Amino acid sequence: MKKRQDQIDRRNFIKTVGAAGLGSVIASANLTAGPNEPNAPEKAKKPVLPQVARRKLGKLTELDKDGKEIPLEVSELSLGTMFDVGQNQTALRECLKWGVTYWDTAHSYSGGLSELGIGKFLSRNPQIRKKLFIVSKASGTKNVGEIEQRLQESLKRMNIDYVDLYYGIHGLSDPAELTAEPKKWAESAKKRKLIRYFGFSTHKNMAPCLMAAAKLDWIDAILTKYNFREMQNPKMQAAIDACYKAGVGLTAMKTIRGQKIETEEDKRLTEHFIKRGFTAAQAKVKVVLEDKRVSSVSVGRGNVHELRLNIAAALDKNKLSADDMRVFKEVAQATCSGYCAGCASICENALPDMPYVSDIMRYLMYHDNYGEKETARELFAGIPARTRSRLLSTDYSLAEARCPQHMPIARLMAEAVNKLA
Repeated sequence: MKKRQDQIDRRNFIKTVGAAGLGSVIASANLTAGPNEPNAPEKAKKPVLPQVARRKLGKLTELDKDGKEIPLEVSELSLGTMFDVGQNQTALRECLKWGVTYWDTAHSYSGGLSELGIGKFLSRNPQIRKKLFIVSKASGTKNVGEIEQRLQESLKRMNIDYVDLYYGIHGLSDPAELTAEPKKWAESAKKRKLIRYFGFSTHKNMAPCLMAAAKLDWIDAILTKYNFREMQNPKMQAAIDACYKAGVGLTAMKTIRGQKIETEEDKRLTEHFIKRGFTAAQAKVKVVLEDKRVSSVSVGRGNVHELRLNIAAALDKNKLSADDMRVFKEVAQATCSGYCAGCASICENALPDMPYVSDIMRYLMYHDNYGEKETARELFAGIPARTRSRLLSTDYSLAEARCPQHMPIARLMAEAVNKLA
């Protein structure tokens, strides 16, 4: 009787404690240790911790154990594995304990070490594969032949026979790329049972890319940049709504944009949500999760402490108030000049000979806000040398005049050269 009462008290405590408090409890009490370890005996693997909720991924379906078609559901948090997973298997184990079974990787992540690390984990824990929803991406491809090559390499690295969702177009910026060629390849890959679903990721020109996808019957899901700032953009809202109505599954990334307190508005946001019982980062995750058109939010990036806080935010049942939403809106409006909204077509039209401006601003964000300095430098080094050599001599005045966010593009390009070259 006492054991049952202890369990009830624990559930009530977790239900009522704030997200920041739960994060502290997770860290200090080491609740993740014990019988939920992947290598524990089968009979001891029952969940002993609260599990992150699951959501339908668009209109996608799968077959249950009886062969009946049911909606496909994924964990509402997904683990972004843009790190050396082989050296950080703890993040994978942590996710499993809390029900974060949607793992997102890419052929290019950490020079292939992300996928190899997942393969290392699955070779040691093969029984876990059936519980996972694994996503990968075809990085840096120019044609379907390269997409096929990337997929085959990814399958080999991860020690798996198929990928659940494959973003065959990684970093879509122009809807014109959604042609019959990748459509035919996706159909073939599905028939060969190499992938279950197909889609694309997008950091730039998100709204037009999403709008185009909503009209296509072969795009199953999309990974898109989406956070409290994009939530203020009517065009992005219309595009999200179009995809939702069309049944395209949406996963949000770049929801947090680092945790540095650099401006008075950053301070305001942080202080407001600390009083509410959340960190600012947790609130940024929660505000996107409260958009029910979004199936999952990509978090993690290998830092287990931050991962635990993000999980705590998802588990917390407190809803954001109208006052919280007002603060988000006001901060977004006040800080727009320090945030690249990804409307790259504007920069590209103003600077036809300098097509990497928005990419460079994103790399700078990785460096400054996420602390991923090595990744940022590697990505910057991938820009053609001729383009990099002209960054300091280019006139950016027209692009700055057209930028709806009023970004100081010339200054940011100079910063990039200084920090990333």
